[in-house]
Amino acid sequence: MKPLAVNSHSLEHIISECQKNKRKAQNELFTKYKDTLYFLSLKYCRNEADAEDNLQESFMTIFEKIKTYKGKGSFEGWMKRITIYKAIDRYKKQKEFPTEEFPSLEDTSIEKELTKIPLGTLLGFVQELPDQYRLVFNLFQLDGYSHREVSQMLSISESTSKSNYHRAKLILKQKITDYHLEVQKNKPSYGS
Repeated sequence: MKPLAVNSHSLEHIISECQKNKRKAQNELFTKYKDTLYFLSLKYCRNEADAEDNLQESFMTIFEKIKTYKGKGSFEGWMKRITIYKAIDRYKKQKEFPTEEFPSLEDTSIEKELTKIPLGTLLGFVQELPDQYRLVFNLFQLDGYSHREVSQMLSISESTSKSNYHRAKLILKQKITDYHLEVQKNKPSYGS
């Protein structure tokens, strides 16, 4: 059995060939990372169509800028940063982020309520968040950036980042509560 084309070359060789604008290598790179970067795009985009557009734009930028990649650090991490920044740029162009602050930032814990919810449902809840809340939530909670880094990436204040994160958690907590209530309501009752 012939091995897959993706595995036929080392990543370093694929990168080197992509830096020479070789289409075959670009296709191998796309095939190797399209699923990873698509899922990342889904986290940051409102729907599948936006995620597909973001993926395409990200790969166009990756191929344009691959000559600047010097082999230091993770190549996959480099591509993920490009993908995240493309998604952020998409929403920055669409509208301005609100700059109001939320006065109370008491803990809004949703971690305990995440159990037993299908991943696709959770992703849907995150995708339904308003853009500014979704971007801050993903950057801070899912990708581990600090509020300072998030504020710099989105050109907002650090306190606005915290506020948007808190609001995202409140919205998600309500969606999760509603989901659990709906599941309980639709559960068959025995002995009635």
